[in-house]
Amino acid sequence: ERVGRELEIPVYLYESAASTPERSNLATIRSGEYEGLQSKLAQPEWKPDFGQAKFNARSGATVIGARDFLVAYNVNLNTKSERKANSVAFDVRENGRVKTEKGKTVLDEEGNAVRVPGLLKFVKAIGWYINEYGIAQISMNLTNINETPLHVAFEECRKSADGRGLRVTGSELVGLVPKKVLTDAGKYFLEKQGRSVGVSEDELIFIAVRSLGLDELAPFDPKKKVLEYLLEDPSSTPLIYKSLIEFAEETASDSPAPGGGSISAYVGTLGVALGIMVANLSASKKGWEKNVSLFSTWAEQGQDIKRRLLYLVDADTAAFNAILTAIRMPKTSDDEIVSRNKAMNAATKGAIDIPLQVMKVAAESFDLLREMVIKGNPNSVSDAAVGALCVLTAIKGAHLNVRINCKGFDDTVFIEKAMHEAQVIMDDASQKTDAIMALVNATI
Repeated sequence: ERVGRELEIPVYLYESAASTPERSNLATIRSGEYEGLQSKLAQPEWKPDFGQAKFNARSGATVIGARDFLVAYNVNLNTKSERKANSVAFDVRENGRVKTEKGKTVLDEEGNAVRVPGLLKFVKAIGWYINEYGIAQISMNLTNINETPLHVAFEECRKSADGRGLRVTGSELVGLVPKKVLTDAGKYFLEKQGRSVGVSEDELIFIAVRSLGLDELAPFDPKKKVLEYLLEDPSSTPLIYKSLIEFAEETASDSPAPGGGSISAYVGTLGVALGIMVANLSASKKGWEKNVSLFSTWAEQGQDIKRRLLYLVDADTAAFNAILTAIRMPKTSDDEIVSRNKAMNAATKGAIDIPLQVMKVAAESFDLLREMVIKGNPNSVSDAAVGALCVLTAIKGAHLNVRINCKGFDDTVFIEKAMHEAQVIMDDASQKTDAIMALVNATI
């Protein structure tokens, strides 16, 4: 509205912000370009969404919208021919190519060119030659990465190129991408190899980069290309990025944090990691190829639990620090006392809730560990057992933190609910660990 009013530039809304379905496609709004804008503005159906339907010779018009991530992606070919690159682009892009017969364009009843749709929805593509690299590329915009993921676009370009006697040599990402683009690609290529997809995030991204050839033209640094990594604040998770020695030394220092809560979360993380290890070892065991999908699914579930427990390592220390901050708040006036009491109340609830979350999340791993004892690689049954003992330790340790942080807190309803929930998890964890150990002892 301000662009239209203050700058006197006609504004069209597009994609999810479009005022009519006809305006959702950016290409439709841009049709006619600057040269045709004056006559377009004179048409009632092309009245701008904001600003006047008046031609601004200096600035033209603009589009403003809300849309999902657009991924700009180029696939490299072993040719310099722009024509051949365009042939591949026409094969894959949604808009396809103009239909021809005997060298002539086929027209419909209204005289418009008939088009042969391409293979991929939500993909815009064109072939071009890049003098800087000395190769031709298929340059694509992927406008819906949920419907057409990056690796699908890559694979279809590869198949089309193969059919035309060409070879895809690598690819290039322009700008930033959501992490999911690369982790999904990593999982796809691991599945093609018959391997478990329940590996670390770093491993998934490594597989994606190598499989897509994203480092062919220039070094590819995920830390500079993945949106989430650039948005991360390392200061909010200082513990999990420490080395084993640094973490141990930090724990052993005269600072009260990290303490038992963070250690409990980390011990639980290690327990789950052992379960994941057994799942991945089992998936890669010779002769067990038919069970890859089963073990891969368990490993992937374990990775999710591990990720959440790692977050809680730092969250527990942050909860403790919130209490210290509240304690240090001034209390020289009635207003300050009220503010301090509110802060203490909120911080104490957080200090109770975080270890309770540790208990809940860690407990989710018992199914994984039990399955690995029963169905996993028999040579690794002791590893799964150690994992179960670590998880039980995590739950017992977090339970102690729930209890000590409830002590002296005056919100009896909150305390009773938390203590009851914690005790239920504690009892269940003990029973499940005993059952797992019985299975292990019977095996070894």
